[in-house]
Amino acid sequence: MNPIAQELNDILAQENPHVLEMLSSVGKNLFFPKGILAQSAEAKQKAHRFNATIGIATEKGKPLHLPSVMGFIRDIPPEQCLTYAPSFGLPELRKIWKASLFDKNPSLAGKKVSTPVVTQALTHGIAVVGDMWIDPGDVVILPKIFWGNYGLILSVRRGARFSHYNLFSDKGGLDLESFEDTVRAEAAKNQKITVLLNFPQNPTGYTATKAEGQKIAEILLSVAEGGTNVVVVCDDAYFGLFFDPDCLQESVFALLAQKHERLCAIKLDGATKEDFVWGLRVGFVTYGVKFAGNDEQAYEALEKKTAGAVRGSISNASHLSQTIVLKAMASPAYALEKAEKREILKARALKVKEVLADPAYESAWEPYPFNSGYFMCLKLKTVDAEPLRVHLLDKYGVGLISLGKSELRVAFSCLEVENVKELFDIVLAGVRDLEQAD
Repeated sequence: MNPIAQELNDILAQENPHVLEMLSSVGKNLFFPKGILAQSAEAKQKAHRFNATIGIATEKGKPLHLPSVMGFIRDIPPEQCLTYAPSFGLPELRKIWKASLFDKNPSLAGKKVSTPVVTQALTHGIAVVGDMWIDPGDVVILPKIFWGNYGLILSVRRGARFSHYNLFSDKGGLDLESFEDTVRAEAAKNQKITVLLNFPQNPTGYTATKAEGQKIAEILLSVAEGGTNVVVVCDDAYFGLFFDPDCLQESVFALLAQKHERLCAIKLDGATKEDFVWGLRVGFVTYGVKFAGNDEQAYEALEKKTAGAVRGSISNASHLSQTIVLKAMASPAYALEKAEKREILKARALKVKEVLADPAYESAWEPYPFNSGYFMCLKLKTVDAEPLRVHLLDKYGVGLISLGKSELRVAFSCLEVENVKELFDIVLAGVRDLEQAD
């Protein structure tokens, strides 16, 4: 093991040995190298005469650049967009995002969390978490309906074993009984479990209610108190897009951070969906862990391992993207602009609810509960989802996503309010076409 990795492990062992136990074999071996990047950072501070360290080209003290490139980038100088960003992310962006976490999550008040490490959006963040915390054969608990890319990232790439629970109960809302049964059954068989929570959920567009969120936190805390190491990964990609006042308005991460030595809470979020900048690919990984006392040093150890995972995969996230997000967050109009766009999505979601209340659709499908995010799902009653998807595309020019045998996902985020009823009427027509063809 590299001496730097061992040094970081020693810090974690002193501050919370259970966290060290939870790390994967890769995670235990990860470190941030004192190589080119570290030496270049030192040179940037002290090399006042010549700095010939990092692999970029300069011209008259500025990054060498093509006018045909910079002509498309206004108000941002080359040194703030063309050079390499740190593997940890831009310091000011990490600082402002951390402050925003406390603004958006009231239950974090008085708690200490890590400074977020920047990833190339949420997908890369999940891969980083997988590298750091998942060994082949480790169990990951998630609902039977889930975002398919989890399988590619955690099962295919990391060799995780998935254990599923029912997402919804017959009474409506989350099936907390199935969730608890699955969590406790896996905890009885494994020294460590990983629970992946995704609210607002993709593909169903559901966020736990306040009562459900508290119950989830109580279950996971109870399992940790029982002696099982619990890694809780909160995929908060669509955070803030809550359209029902009963939704939990903060992340479950905030309810779990620093609650128990055997509970490692991890928050994955980003500007991608929250700020409607999907292609900029800016995400964050943040930890909430109970340490013995030297939180700053212990969190720094986790941040260095996380930055090492970034360095060892993509080197660093886009400097230009990070600068754009940073400048936007500092804008006086930022909060108001976000609120206006959220209201647009809320109006679409409420229109979907209004339209689907029509009994004309009852024989064709049942909508899964939804209250947030970008999506909702139909549970088809009489036809299979994939043939219907293809039929709608071929005959009506309507594109939807089929999931499994019966689920059809609708991204209402892409629909204007005035088009909602027409869409569902077309879907119903497609269902009737297939029924008649059988």
